[in-house]
Amino acid sequence: MLNRTLFQNSLLGLGLLAAFVALPAAAAGTVEVTWVQPERYIDTGRKLWEREDALKSLGEHFKKLGRQLPDGQTLKIEVLDVDLAGDLEPGTGRDLRVLRGGADGPRITLRYTLQQGGQTVKAGEEQLTDANYFQGTLRAQVQSDGDLAYEKQMIARWFGATFGAR
Repeated sequence: MLNRTLFQNSLLGLGLLAAFVALPAAAAGTVEVTWVQPERYIDTGRKLWEREDALKSLGEHFKKLGRQLPDGQTLKIEVLDVDLAGDLEPGTGRDLRVLRGGADGPRITLRYTLQQGGQTVKAGEEQLTDANYFQGTLRAQVQSDGDLAYEKQMIARWFGATFGAR
């Protein structure tokens, strides 16, 4: 009797696992990011590897946000300029990014086109800015968000406001 119950429970578990695996992945849109003349950006770091790291991180963030778009939608983003939060100051062996708040807030200029089925749903050019990036609870929340947290939070707010995403 005990072996039969274990066998039935095992079959039930395998059946549920198979049903779960067979479910389609959650529908999601896609994002394509193009960096337009990144060597001319106001501030992505002084060294080539700093720029590459910053742009890779921002690009991954745009793509992550794109998963909130409905299935079949493609968001094409052309980044025209980037100015990271803070200012670079010479340090011992490595430059330091110093954040003071206010006029040194992050800025990103971009053009975007949202398409579905080959048709343009929405398009525009935006200059994202956040002069209040370094204040109050926002600052405390961002400190745990990793690299370029202020820029990523600014992008997420724009994305939500523009595309109605979470």
